[in-house]
Order: sequence, then structure tokens, then C-alpha cells
Amino acid sequence: MNRISTDEALQLFDAPLPRLLWSAGKACDEKHPERVRTYVIDRNINYTNICVSGCKFCAFYREPGSETGYVLTTQEIHKKIREAVDLGATQILMQGGLHPDLDVTWFEKLFVSIKNRFDVQMHSLSAPEIVHIAKISGLDVRTTLIRLHNAGLDSLPGGGAEILVDNVRTHVSPKKCSASQWIDVMRTAASLGMRATATMVFGMGETLADRVSHIEAIRRLQDETNVFTAFIPWPFQPGNSELDRPSTGAHDYLRTLAVSRLFLDNIDNIQASWVTQGAEIAQIALSSGANDIGSTMIEENVVAAAGVSHKMDESQLIDLIRSAGYAAAQRTTLYNLIGQKKPRASRG
Repeated sequence: MNRISTDEALQLFDAPLPRLLWSAGKACDEKHPERVRTYVIDRNINYTNICVSGCKFCAFYREPGSETGYVLTTQEIHKKIREAVDLGATQILMQGGLHPDLDVTWFEKLFVSIKNRFDVQMHSLSAPEIVHIAKISGLDVRTTLIRLHNAGLDSLPGGGAEILVDNVRTHVSPKKCSASQWIDVMRTAASLGMRATATMVFGMGETLADRVSHIEAIRRLQDETNVFTAFIPWPFQPGNSELDRPSTGAHDYLRTLAVSRLFLDNIDNIQASWVTQGAEIAQIALSSGANDIGSTMIEENVVAAAGVSHKMDESQLIDLIRSAGYAAAQRTTLYNLIGQKKPRASRG
């Protein structure tokens, strides 16, 4: 089958929604004919909310010197990880602000201490954090990643991508790394044998062509490196932020997810965002291009800071998947299955 071009991807945004979702669901089933939908148990630990980036779309960050700014101690982080592991977590998603004083040595000591105590995948530090840590440490990105990887950093989350178009980034996050720097971090991680996820935050005033440019950049880098295990699109949440934009509706979310599934033919996994969309829309996403429901999110602070708070535990995620007619399976960060529950028997 011929690849979808960028022009064709743009045209898909105008396609009838039911037909588009059906096509994306069919493409997903071709990649995952076993009809299993997966989830991961993890905890999202925000080690600091102090950040010099000042992104307009972020309601979580605090400026240096703020009375409500914080940096978690090593002991506090260990306690959060222990709580997560006791609940079955296999992954720790640790991200924070671009703190002006936390250099590579701080993270090395932290990761070593974690790995000495816990058997977890450290799926942590977004590309902008890596660029920032390298800068304040007086190092290049490659040396920084080598040191962090040796200390226990296993893989990189896709945060900080937003839209990989610099005129959009200049408007919403002018102090954050450029699109080419984000891509360079992921390319470097791949050269070290690390894996990563890719994300897209949309609904911040970008054009549909900008969204297509973003997923085209992801597809091109995946062709080159095969670094990405999954792609996760989610909409901007406007609450409590400086960016004056309306909320993105469910139709736009599902349409963008479906286009992503059809365009990203070289990425196996597309993740639905129940954290931003809620259970009902996430369930529709499972038959519209997504094969993964994401995390139980034992802890989530960034989206919650924008006033959006959807909560589900493992049993609720399993029930959501099973109610959609799929088998539910816990997975690792690298999408290896841990356990599986069969779908409900049909009634009538």
C-alpha cells in the first residue's frame, strides 16, 4: 500500500468523520489483529514545578523564587516510587520544569539512587529538559544523554514536542528548545540504543498544515532511527494558562488521532488520552486508531493544573477496554505484555 502523502493527510481532516474513524480503526486492526488493547501502570512524578521556560500553555510551572515553587527531595521521590511499585507500577515517568540549578550531576545521583532500590523503567526527562540540563552543565546533548543513560535513564517520553514547527513554538513556548533540537535529542537517544515516545499537543492556534508538518517530521525521524515506540496526540487544555484559546472538542481530537494513525505507518502504537478526554471519548478512540489507553496515572499534576481531572484506577481501565470489546493487557514501557484479561462475553 502506498504511503499517505502530506497533501493527502491534510485532505483527511476534511473527510467525513465516521468514514475517517472507520479507516483508522481498520489500519489499527491490521497492525494489531489480536484485538488487544493495552495499558501501563506508572506514576508521573513532577520533581519540580520551577521553570524558566514560561510556556503560555502551561498552568503548572512557577517562576524561580515563587512561594509555591518546589523541588522534591530524593526521599520524597523514593516514597512516591515505593507507593507506585506497591500498586504494580513498572514505569516511572519523571518530568519537571526547566530548573535553573539542577544540573546533570543532580540527576545522575537521583537515578543511581532509584535504580539501587527499585526495578522500574525510568521513562523520564523530555527533550527540552535534556537540552536545558546540557546547557546549564556546560555539556553537549550526546554527553549529557550518555551520562544520564549510564546512571539509569532508560527511555525518553515525548513531552515538549508540542508542535514541531518553529513559528508555532516561538508563539507558545519561545524559551523552549527548537523543533530541530527536539529531533536531535531523539536521534541521539536512538544512537545510544534508547527508545522514546513521540507526542503532539494541538489546539494552540496552529494550522492543520502545522499538525501535518509535525507528524511528517515524526514519520521521517522514525524511518531514520526507529526510536519511537508510540505516538500520543492530545489537545491543549486552556484552563489557568496564559494562552487564550477555546477548548478542543472531541471531534477534532478523534479526527487528529485518526489522521495520525493513517499517516504514521511506521509506528506500531497510538495512545488514547483518557486523561484529557475522559473515559467515553477514549473508548471511542480505541476503535478509531488507538491500540493503547495509556497509564493508570497514579499521579498527574500538569493537566490537573489546567482544571481537567479525570481519574481511573487499573480495574476501571480494564473495564473500559473490555466494554469496548477488546482484551485488556498490561504492558511495559516497550510494549511487552505482562498479563491479559479476556473481553466480556456478548449478551443476547
